[in-house]
Amino acid sequence: MSNPFKFKQFSVLQDRCAMKIGTDGVILGAWTSVDNNPYSILDIGTGTGILSLMLAQRSEAPLIEAIEIDAEAFEQCSENFENSPWNDRLFCYHASLLEFVEEVDDKYDIIICNPPFYSENYKTKNASRNLARFEDALPFEHLVYAVSKLMSEHGLFSVVIPFKEEIRFLNLAQKAKLFPIRILHVKGNSESQIKRSLIEFGFIKKDTTSNPIKTELIIENGRHNYTEDYISLTKDFYLKM
Repeated sequence: MSNPFKFKQFSVLQDRCAMKIGTDGVILGAWTSVDNNPYSILDIGTGTGILSLMLAQRSEAPLIEAIEIDAEAFEQCSENFENSPWNDRLFCYHASLLEFVEEVDDKYDIIICNPPFYSENYKTKNASRNLARFEDALPFEHLVYAVSKLMSEHGLFSVVIPFKEEIRFLNLAQKAKLFPIRILHVKGNSESQIKRSLIEFGFIKKDTTSNPIKTELIIENGRHNYTEDYISLTKDFYLKM
């Protein structure tokens, strides 16, 4: 067994998961709004379970469910949930997203996803890593369709995607009557290009949705010299922040 990745209030085993804990997931878990006091949360393609665990720490939601298609990651996520302080609120399903949509009647107040998004035409020889990293394992069209079926009327959906995919994703979401409320653009440092877009959607078209609130997050001033904004966002989780 590998050493767990330790956060302030929980630890995560990840040796059986193709996609390890990364900055994208931690930023998404910290940035996602829980201001609607969610009763139920769904984490799509959970991997290690990191997003579910972060939202369990940040909210009082009694029902936090996650789905994972890869058998090894599913088992590891279940173990991470069981070992956490919130194991009575966390549950992982071993299923594909479309199977889950067909079988579940529940609606969720928050849906969160850090989807695979390597749509380039190359694959590694590791099948589970491919499944985790390549968009064909979870096409954006499937994700948007599932959210439109599973989210409650006043629910929120938050996702992290490559910045280059932002316009395409916004267009897909709009067709499903999902409107952007907040957008966060993430840059590695002040000189680098925007790398990621975090987008929060709702069904309700507000004044903000034609003009969503846009902010920018710069991670580092220099190597391992983190910005105040990044520290402020992640300090409840990272041990060294």
